[in-house]
This record gives sequence, C-alpha cells and structure tokens, in this order.
Amino acid sequence: MENNKIQIGNYRWVIVTLILFSTTINYMDRQVISYLKPFFCSSVEQGGFGWTNADFSYLTSFFLGVYALVSIFAGWFIDKIGTKIGLALALIIWSVFGMVNALAGATLALNIFVRSLFAVGEAGIFPASIKIVTEWFPKKERALATSIFNSGTNLGAMAASLFVPWCLVYFGNALGWKMAFIITGAVGFLWLIFWFWLYDAPGKQKRLTKAEFEYINSDEDSKIIEVEDKAKIPWIKLFRYPQTWSFFIGKFMTDGVWWFYLFWLPDYLIKQFHMTTHEVRWPTFIVYGVSIVGSIIGGSIPLLLINRGMPVYKARMRSMLAIAFIPMIVLTTQYFGDTARFGTLAMYLAVSVICIAAAAHQAWSANLFTTVSDMFPKKAIGSMVGIGTMAGGIGGIIIQLLSGRLNDVFSKTPKTAYLIMFCICALGYITAWSIMKTLVPKHKPITDL
Repeated sequence: MENNKIQIGNYRWVIVTLILFSTTINYMDRQVISYLKPFFCSSVEQGGFGWTNADFSYLTSFFLGVYALVSIFAGWFIDKIGTKIGLALALIIWSVFGMVNALAGATLALNIFVRSLFAVGEAGIFPASIKIVTEWFPKKERALATSIFNSGTNLGAMAASLFVPWCLVYFGNALGWKMAFIITGAVGFLWLIFWFWLYDAPGKQKRLTKAEFEYINSDEDSKIIEVEDKAKIPWIKLFRYPQTWSFFIGKFMTDGVWWFYLFWLPDYLIKQFHMTTHEVRWPTFIVYGVSIVGSIIGGSIPLLLINRGMPVYKARMRSMLAIAFIPMIVLTTQYFGDTARFGTLAMYLAVSVICIAAAAHQAWSANLFTTVSDMFPKKAIGSMVGIGTMAGGIGGIIIQLLSGRLNDVFSKTPKTAYLIMFCICALGYITAWSIMKTLVPKHKPITDL
C-alpha cells in the first residue's frame, strides 16, 4: 500500500501547501484592524482616532458588505479565467489596498473606502481555493485538503496577533499602526513568486505524474473527463436548487461567528479582564492555534467514515452534526470568565472555552465547504463558493453591527454585551445543520448545469 502511494505521487499536497500560505497571508492582512481597535477607539487626547464601538463596527461591516457582494462575482470570474490568474489577481488587489490603508488617517469614511477596495481582493481567496481543491483532489480527500488550507485562517490570525501589537510597541502608536498595514501587505508579493513557479492546472502541470493525475480523477463522476466548458452559468440559475440554499444557510448562520472571534476577541479580553493590547497577544494566539487542530481533525473525520464504507454525503453530514453541538460550550464563557468566582484563573478558563468553540468552527467550515464539491460540477464550484461567501458576509455584517451596538448600549457593563453575543454564537451551528438537512435530506448531485 505504501509503495502504491509513492508511485501515485504527492504533488497535489504541494498545491494545497501553496494555498495554505495564500490563506495565511489573506487572514493576516484582514486581521490587522482587530488589534488596532483599541488605538482607533481611544480618545484624540490619548493620540487615538476617537472612534466609538459603533464606528469600528461600521468599518468591519462595510468590509464584509463589499466582501459579500464581490464574492459572488469573484466566484463566477474565477470560473471564467481560471484559478492561476484569478488567485494571483485577488492577492495583488488585497495586498495593494492593505498597504494603502496606512494612508487613510483617522477619517472613518476614508478608512471605510480603502477597506472596501481591500475587500474586493480578499473576496477571491475561497472561491479560488475551493476550486483548486476540487480540481486537484478526489472527493474522499477534499475535506482533509480543505481543512489544511483552511487552517491558514488561523495561522494568519496568529501571525497578526503577535505582529501587530509588536508594531505598536516597537514603532509607537503614531507610526506603528501604519507599519502594520504596510509590512503585512507587502508579504503577499513574495508568495506570488512561488505561485507562478509551482502552479498550473492538473492537465497542464508537468510535475504531475500520470498515476497521480488518474488518481485525482478517480471518482465515478470524473471518469468521463469533462471537456472544459467555457459557457457561462448565470449565478442566479444556481438559486433554483435546494443544494444552493443549503450551503447558503450553512454559511449565513455560522460565518458571522468566526468574524466575531476575529474582530472582537481582543476587545473582549481587554474589557472582560482589563488586559492591554500587548497582553492580548498570547491568549488570541493560542485560540487561533488550537483552531488549527480543529480544522485538521474536522477534515479527517469524514475521511475515516468514508474509508469504512459510508457514503460521502452521509459521512459529511454525520460529522457536521457531531461538530455542531460543540460550539454550545460558549454558553459557559461568562460563567468561567467571572473573576469574582475564579479569580486569576477566569481568563484562562474563558479562553479555553473559546478555544474549543473556535476549533469546532474550523472543523465545521472544512466540511461545509466540501459539501459544494460533493454536489455541484467542477465548472460551478467557484460560483457556488462565491454565493456561500456572500451569505457568510451578510451574516457577518449582522454580527458586526450587533456587536458594536451592544458594546455601546452596555458600555458600562460590557460583560452583558458579550454574554448576548456568546449565546448567539452557541446556537448558530445546530440551527444551520437542521435547516441544511431539511433542504437536502439525501445526497443529490446536480447534473443538469
């Protein structure tokens, strides 16, 4: 068996490593603002921008709004021009406007404008990456491959959690926030060198062995090799299928939870435990680090079930059901985060709870993305992921605005604001799974596109 694996080849894992790094860069760049929030929201007298919590939520919401809107067209665009140019173009756009953000100053409207242009590029990462996994992996390996590149969302957040506070300390607040945008934005251009050197579609990749190419296309529905279809699939046509709405609901109900952890976790730690921006580095680093484990395990569970003979879709949904119960643990976050009850242990206990929930999200996300390639033809993958990303963005906007509003309303008791938010986060997954299962009770691939 081992010799057979060696003969097949492993170049597909080089490809997933490439998109792992692009996802890492993507999330590092978008995560910068969450560690700049205390500076943005400090008073002008203290050298900050004087923003309110609502102002910050407007910035993140506009980012997510443009991200959601562009995602649907990004998916269609990548389906049309291909993954190699599509992902490279997306990275160039988000890297350039990530650096331009350093020139926006304290004006909220200008920051919103630049961050919206930044979102145009960021929207391409998942439509391109999921399409790449679909092109490069057989169905039984796709959840694992997706979990690997999706762990880049954590690696990027981890890098930002250490780098941005360091920038503020090393350069000082006045210059540090600008350098955080400039340096993180510049990193993406290094990745482009390796991308153009190592990547091509499987049919054009000279480093790919014939055995590995045949293995990649070994699924029953891949044995009839598709002639690349250049015909456009109107994305509105995809909404005729309950499978589309199933994916839409799954993303809408749960993506906002991850956006909440990304953009508001540092703020929660500062308000709940009176930490400084510098002190929140390691707790957030640990949360995102533990989430990687969840992503990998989540991608491995259905593979284990499939290898034992369970049908692909059944294995996927059964895994997701088990995962959907785990985030309910955040209902206990504020109990364990009560310093009056647990003293100095409270922060460690609350962070541990959030670690488990964040890991569960990544396990859920790896499987949710893969349901698309289980049911839709390859030519529609980019468009479908774009639709899902749009749905997640809409859900994210609601979560961001609600977080900002609650933090202003309960400005004197922020623990209450975060209690409400954790309750919402806890119930999103099981609600999403129930609706998804109702819409698509059995595996039903789309064959008429």
